[in-house]
Amino acid sequence: MTPAPSRPEPILEVRDIGKAYGAVRALQGVSASVGAGEVLCVLGDNGAGKSTFIKILAGAHPHSEGTLLAFGAERRFMHPREALDLGIATVYQDLAVVGLMPVWRNFFLGAELTRGRGPLRRLDAARMRATTKHELARMGIDLRDVDQPIGTLSGGERQSVAIARAVYFGAKVVILDEPTSALGVKQAGVVLSYIARARDRGLGVVFITHNPHHAYPVGDRFLLLQRGRSLGDFAKSEITIDEMTALMAGGAELEALAHELERR
Repeated sequence: MTPAPSRPEPILEVRDIGKAYGAVRALQGVSASVGAGEVLCVLGDNGAGKSTFIKILAGAHPHSEGTLLAFGAERRFMHPREALDLGIATVYQDLAVVGLMPVWRNFFLGAELTRGRGPLRRLDAARMRATTKHELARMGIDLRDVDQPIGTLSGGERQSVAIARAVYFGAKVVILDEPTSALGVKQAGVVLSYIARARDRGLGVVFITHNPHHAYPVGDRFLLLQRGRSLGDFAKSEITIDEMTALMAGGAELEALAHELERR
């Protein structure tokens, strides 16, 4: 019998993590981890606790209970900069891009390359254009022109640029907040292919979604949340897409509702 391949050491791990806002328990008792070259898919319906989970990993909100470990060391992030400095980058759904600015300006937004010194210091536009084109090509993104406004790109292309940017600026873990939620089938497929490429380059990817059909093809592990609690953390070999869908939807509740809705 061939032994199962061992998992990589976790880059990012939470153990019984929880978050309370006053008397409201937004998240409770959640455990999961992601290693290099792995995709952890976090699934749940609206109100399941996905946003709170992201905020804890990204450093936007400190956890109230449990343990968060990054690269084996216990951490308590008080600011997103602390997570980013460790190589944990978050790509939010709204992307925070400037639609009328060219792709290369958005790629380097807030971290522009310059040349010269003192009063002669100016933007190194040529190097930023060349670097943007090179880094996008490394991720398999072939844009017609990095001078075109980023707002003219499709939703899938904009998400892909954001992933490539995070990789270029040293991310070891990329957290993706519902990157496929507002996209059609074809554009969602584009984003999923870039998630797979980031995984294959050795990054840990935390993919937040409510769609099991988007999660299952790229996922290695699946954390299912419901009303702030974990329904389980499963390896791909431990759960089928049908079982995942039934767990998320509340199979027993749906069956009861189906009986109610049947024509008498």
